[in-house]
Amino acid sequence: MSEKKIRIGFYALTSCYGCQLQFAMMDEILQLIPNVEIACWFMLERDSYEDEPVDIAFIEGSVSTEEEAELVKKIRENAKIVVAVGSCAVQGGVQSWEKDKPLEELWKTVYGDAKVKFQPKMAEPISNYIKVDYNIYGCPPEKRDFLYTLGTLLIGSWPEDIDYPVCLECRLRGNTCVLLERGEPCLGPVTRAGCDARCPAYGIACIGCRGAIGYDVAWFDSLARVFREKGLTKEEILERMRMFNAHNPKLEEMVNKIFQEVKE
Repeated sequence: MSEKKIRIGFYALTSCYGCQLQFAMMDEILQLIPNVEIACWFMLERDSYEDEPVDIAFIEGSVSTEEEAELVKKIRENAKIVVAVGSCAVQGGVQSWEKDKPLEELWKTVYGDAKVKFQPKMAEPISNYIKVDYNIYGCPPEKRDFLYTLGTLLIGSWPEDIDYPVCLECRLRGNTCVLLERGEPCLGPVTRAGCDARCPAYGIACIGCRGAIGYDVAWFDSLARVFREKGLTKEEILERMRMFNAHNPKLEEMVNKIFQEVKE
């Protein structure tokens, strides 16, 4: 690595700011000072500027306004590497849950007749607008995921993606299966691992906050069949699976297929 400091920026779109808060509270951030120049991070420096060149851009939040759509494009132009941080940036977040309802209906339910200065739009992941080089999953992400990602990028390497489900981590921990043995609608079989199966370890069904496994191995249809056998309706299954996967292009197709089998 050269002696020149790596310029990084943290940018926030529509979110709870939990991902940035997670990172800002990490003592390990202080160890970056000798090697990193923070060009933009409003949570730490109010005088930050979003329109500056950076080596690595970390973007939190979903694109939920026309202004944010333009902002992510500007960030992409200024950044050598773009990393989507957290469920909102990667999957669109829980604010995408009711994406099938008209924007006007959702807006009126939340804001009534209030006026805001932004032009709203349906929440979407940032990858719908720009090329994303890497994702950090979770709501919020694990600290170790951020350190691993940033560490590998700083040494000129590339972080490996996680391509296995939460179920693997459950087995490694020796957990009782929340789905098969307790009968809870657990999304562990289709959700990307990395959380050390934290919720199932306490007997709580996974809600899929880290998003579906990539590489076309998130078999929503198989899991929907199990849920159906346990008495869940199609609407209940879709509602649970959409919570963090509303923008997954295969979700509804796979679930619909299972219930089509019943009709035939």
